[in-house]
Amino acid sequence: MRKISIGVGFRGDNIESVIRQAKVADEAGVDSLFVAETWGYDAFTLLSVLAHETKRIKLGTSIVNIYSRSPAALAQHFGTLDTLSGGRMIIGLGTSGHRVIEHFHGVRFDKPFTRIREYVEIINTLMRGEKLLYDGKIFKLERGFTLRFDPVRDHIPIWIASITPKSVKQTAAIADGWMPIFFPHSQWRDQVGAMHAAIREAGRDPTGFEIRCPSGVTVTDKPARAAGMRRGTAAFYIARMGDFYYEHFVRMGYEKEADAVRAAWDEGGSAAGAAAVPEALVDEMGTAGDVDTCVAALEAADAAGFTTHSVNVAERDEEKRAAIYEKLIG
Repeated sequence: MRKISIGVGFRGDNIESVIRQAKVADEAGVDSLFVAETWGYDAFTLLSVLAHETKRIKLGTSIVNIYSRSPAALAQHFGTLDTLSGGRMIIGLGTSGHRVIEHFHGVRFDKPFTRIREYVEIINTLMRGEKLLYDGKIFKLERGFTLRFDPVRDHIPIWIASITPKSVKQTAAIADGWMPIFFPHSQWRDQVGAMHAAIREAGRDPTGFEIRCPSGVTVTDKPARAAGMRRGTAAFYIARMGDFYYEHFVRMGYEKEADAVRAAWDEGGSAAGAAAVPEALVDEMGTAGDVDTCVAALEAADAAGFTTHSVNVAERDEEKRAAIYEKLIG
């Protein structure tokens, strides 16, 4: 059986719809459900509802940043959610970027590499029930606090979204899973192989380390619409989300294309930026079409070494939707 994951989002007036989506996925055998958090609704409130309304599906954040809440606050959030869900949480962490952190949260974006390591160490310490005595470069915690509840598990899996070579190597050493982004199909095997090598270099076994495929599949009879969404997302990240993602595309060999997207966005806005993303690159970043087309893409991702797969199903009928999930799971 293949592990597939879905993402759900709350728009303020659709909570019953989100709950139904989660329940259908839960009953169909979908492995995990992730809630994003950017500058809209917070992730934890929705996850609290879904923890209560589902039975077996894993629940995670994709992602929460490591600046807007302290590591102890995140330990409280996830420890509480793990209790509510009966031990089904995945901690999805990332640094975000300076534009979001400094201009939405008003916090200085500094030492992201060091900060994420210290967050992981502090969260793990609190989950284990140990006294919080921590002497880091950022955090100096000397009073020996512990959580005032016993966590369901002494370790909640931590998956990290990382893209720079240095941060990817650290992810291999400290995390339980990796959530990469924007890898073209042609580079899948190389990227997974590099991560496995980094895990071994850190003295760990790649077996059991989760790697979520960055190229999702969308089951739809309107594949052009799905491709358009991929195009717009890539353009936004290249042009508007800071240098991390631009440099990521450059490292993958798309400097000329990334420069064109930035120039087009600066001159003509989002539509122009999206139009500048080459068709071939759009096709490399995901797959959309009927069930058989998407299953073939998932099989290729399995062969490349990915362990979890992001899927989207356009079908609204719940029975048909569940049947599609079951086919994707295999």
